[in-house]
Amino acid sequence: MGCVVSTTKDSGGNRRRPGSIGEVSVYVPGLRIPKPVDFAQSLGNYLSKNIVEHLSALRMRIVIMAGQEGPTITRTKRKTQHGGSMLADLLQALEDYLPVVLGLVKDGSHLQYKVQFTWVNQEDDKEETTMSNAWYEVLSVLHLMAMLSLSQANLLLLPRSSSSDGHLPKVSEESRRTSVDIFLKAAGYLDCAVKHVLPQLPLELRRNLPVDLAEGVLRALCLQALGQGIDIQLGMAIDSTKATLAVKRRLACEMVKCWQQAQDNIMNLPLANGWGEKHCLFVKWKYVEAKAAAYYYHGLILDEGNTEKSHGMAVAALQAADEYYKESKKLCEAFNAASPLSRNPPPWGTVKYLSEKIPKDTSSKVRINRDLYSYERIMETAPTLPDFSLALKPDEYQLPQVDSSWRTENIKVGQTDPNHLKGDK
Repeated sequence: MGCVVSTTKDSGGNRRRPGSIGEVSVYVPGLRIPKPVDFAQSLGNYLSKNIVEHLSALRMRIVIMAGQEGPTITRTKRKTQHGGSMLADLLQALEDYLPVVLGLVKDGSHLQYKVQFTWVNQEDDKEETTMSNAWYEVLSVLHLMAMLSLSQANLLLLPRSSSSDGHLPKVSEESRRTSVDIFLKAAGYLDCAVKHVLPQLPLELRRNLPVDLAEGVLRALCLQALGQGIDIQLGMAIDSTKATLAVKRRLACEMVKCWQQAQDNIMNLPLANGWGEKHCLFVKWKYVEAKAAAYYYHGLILDEGNTEKSHGMAVAALQAADEYYKESKKLCEAFNAASPLSRNPPPWGTVKYLSEKIPKDTSSKVRINRDLYSYERIMETAPTLPDFSLALKPDEYQLPQVDSSWRTENIKVGQTDPNHLKGDK
C-alpha cells in the first residue's frame, strides 16, 4: 500500500504563497507542486535504464516548470521562449508523463509501491505529503491538469481592451465559448479522478490524503467548473435576442444547483488554511450570486401571470433576488480580502447585466404591485425555485493507455518479490 509522510507547514518552507493573485474570474486554489524523485534509486533494480531515464526526464520537466511558474501562473499569460503558453506547455508535459507513469500500476504491478512521490500542498495544513503509491501520483497529476485548465479559463475570461473600437474592456464571444470547453475538460479530469483513481487507493491512504485531494474538494471543483460554464452560457443567453426568459431561468437554476452541491461537498472539510479559506468564500459567494440570478428570472416569469397571487409571488422573488445580490457583493468583498488578496475584473456578462437590472426591476415591480394590492397581500417569503436537472456534463475523460515503451520492458522481479509480499496492501 505504501507509507505516508506528511510535513507540517513550519518545517520546510517549500510552499510559496503569493500576497496577491490579481484579477479573478475563475478561482484556482493554488497549484500543488511536485518535488524531485530519484527513479534510479527506487526502480534501478527492476527496470531498464532507458525507461527509468524516460520517467526521470518527463517528471523533472514538470518539477522545473511547475516550481518556476506555480506562484505566478494564475496571474499572467506567460510566454515561453518559443512563443507558446507556459500553461499549455505544462499541461502538455503532464499529458506526456501520465501514460508513462501509468506503467507502474499496470496489471497491479508491485512497482506501484516502490517510489515515494512528494507533492507540496496548498489547501492543507500539512506543507507536503509523500506517499509510496503510484496511484497517488496519478491523482496528483489529474488534479494539477484540472487546476491548469481552470487557470487557462481565468485568463480567457479577464476582460481585455480593444484598440480597434476603443470600448470598455470586454470578453470576446470566442473566448467565452472556448472557456466553456475548457471548463468541461477540467470537470472531466476531476470526474475521472473521483470515479476511477480514488477507488484504486486503499482506505487508509485515502484518509491520509491532503485536503487538496479529498473527495469532497475534487467533487466541489468539478461542480465549480460546471457552474462557471453555465454562468458563461447564461451570459450568452442574455446577449441573445432569441433566448427566452424560461431558458435564462433554467440556466440560472442549474447554476444554483451546481454551487449548492459544491458547497455541500466542502462545508465539513478542514479548509481553513489560506487557499482553502478563500476557496470556501468563493463557493459561498458564487452560490448566493447564482440565487440572485435565479430569483430574478423566476420573478419576471411569475410577473407575466394575471392573478394577484402570481404578482405577489413575483414581487417576493424579485425582493429575494435583490437581497441575495446585496449579500453576494459583501461575500465578494470578503473573498477578495482573504489571503491571498484578489480583485474583481471590470464587470461583464451575467454580473454586469444583473447588477443593473435587479435593483431597477425590483424597485419598479414592488412599487407597481403595492399600488395595486395591499402590502399585507404580498408574500413575504420567496417562492420555491423550480428544480432542473443539469444539462452540462463533464467531458468523459479516460486515463490514457500505458505508453508503448512498457511493451518491451522486462520487469526484473516477479510476483515473489519479498518487498511486495510484505506490503500492507
